Amino acid sequence: MNTAQEITDKKLVEQFVEGDSSSFEELIKRYKDRVFTYILMIVKNQDLANDIFQDTFIKVMSSLRKSKYEDRGSLISWIIRISHNLIIDHFRKEKRLQTVSNDDSEIDLFNSAKFSDSNIEEILVKQQIENDVRKLLDTLPNEQKQVVLLRLYGDMSFKEISELTGVSINTALGRMRYALINLRKVIEDNKINLIV
Repeated sequence: MNTAQEITDKKLVEQFVEGDSSSFEELIKRYKDRVFTYILMIVKNQDLANDIFQDTFIKVMSSLRKSKYEDRGSLISWIIRISHNLIIDHFRKEKRLQTVSNDDSEIDLFNSAKFSDSNIEEILVKQQIENDVRKLLDTLPNEQKQVVLLRLYGDMSFKEISELTGVSINTALGRMRYALINLRKVIEDNKINLIV
């Protein structure tokens, strides 16, 4: 019998569509950390990230049941695209309501079971590095920041990024290149050390 890790995403989707709800639970387990981290890096608010995360998987479930998913080999990219669209919808709605969120609270991205065996010093160092990276990403122009987040946290290919953002692959690659140049410059200018 196959373990859950050996079953492909495609097979889990098929099983879910046929009525096996445990298959969907396995998909959530597989991708929850990557999806949540991506959302949190953009919205920077734990409660909002939780809401969008839940809405993402509700929409994924609904879309799968309605056979709106076409297997192109990357389920996670499709899920990230759904979360990205929900984030955009949220900010559009917020803009229409003319509300502003100033919640810049520090968020514990490492409050996760996979870090439970680490000692407190390791957790604090990782947390500081994550905070430094988040601050560095905030120095980038929005177009460059978006490409970095989609590539690194969304694990999307440049082709997928170009389709999602409506630009050419070369433009997406160029934005990533300039983002890395800008990040290196900020790191060098501020003598930031991101090594654990």
